[in-house]
Amino acid sequence: MPSIAAGVRANGARFYWHLGDVRFIRDFDPDYRQLHPHATIAEYLADAWIDAQQNQIEPFGDVPFFLGIGNHEVIPPKTREEFIVTFADWLNAPPIRTQRLRDDPRDHAVRTYYHWSIDGVDFVSLDNASPQQFEAAQLLWLRQVLERDRHDPAIRAIVVGMHEALPDSLAHTHSMDDELIEQSSGRQVYAQLLELRASKPVYVLASHSHFVMEGIFDTAYLRAHGGVLPGWIIGTAGAIRYALPPDVPQGRLARTHVYGYLLATVHPPGAHDRDPIEFEFREVTESAVPRAVADRFGGALVRQCYEQNVQY
Repeated sequence: MPSIAAGVRANGARFYWHLGDVRFIRDFDPDYRQLHPHATIAEYLADAWIDAQQNQIEPFGDVPFFLGIGNHEVIPPKTREEFIVTFADWLNAPPIRTQRLRDDPRDHAVRTYYHWSIDGVDFVSLDNASPQQFEAAQLLWLRQVLERDRHDPAIRAIVVGMHEALPDSLAHTHSMDDELIEQSSGRQVYAQLLELRASKPVYVLASHSHFVMEGIFDTAYLRAHGGVLPGWIIGTAGAIRYALPPDVPQGRLARTHVYGYLLATVHPPGAHDRDPIEFEFREVTESAVPRAVADRFGGALVRQCYEQNVQY
């Protein structure tokens, strides 16, 4: 994450959007263990999210950091409620709070799902971190957001981000297809986004699978059931890296055993209006690790991170 932060800052990005899983929670994170070799699991669980703030978010400095929620944020003993309290400064950041009150002046609730708009693009961050999502309240909220976007001439594109990929994607074995209740609500959301795309460009991002892939919704099922949304998986910010699905078509971006981030470039109005946003994967290699980070954690851990943090 500090390497990504350095790249984001060098590229002059307007913000960074993290789609969930800031810490492992099931066991010690290797970087935490390196700095706290004698900590108990109870001490780790008490420290994990504060450690994430210090070592993952703070390196971004003054670049706004938008935070989604992942399944590891709700692994017991962690809960959504604790996540909201711990990360309230980010979940209730000024752009989010301003947008929420613009939508409803009486809505003062801080949630794990929200949206904010910049220069005609609405960014919608959803919560599908556990099998009961998307629940009825979030589905109603999303329907209202998308309906406003449809009729708002100032909004010219919508980018929707979440942790798990919506159902029926190329990454269906590790997605909202895992549970029938998730699959049902996920298909509802996909249908809403597909309908909106008839009038405005829509893009969908997810991160649950630990690789990078474009065109994730270009599947036989979706081609036969309504159509294909532009979609990416970007799960390359530090977690153990998975093998790619076996049925990935040739000729598209699909890489694993890499770290990096998606850089989105928004074209000005009047240019590429039907497809105004370009997404490019920016890899961060071992040489991009900031010197202070390498010195703090040691060269052996950095090499382990790049050479051994893989799953075949």
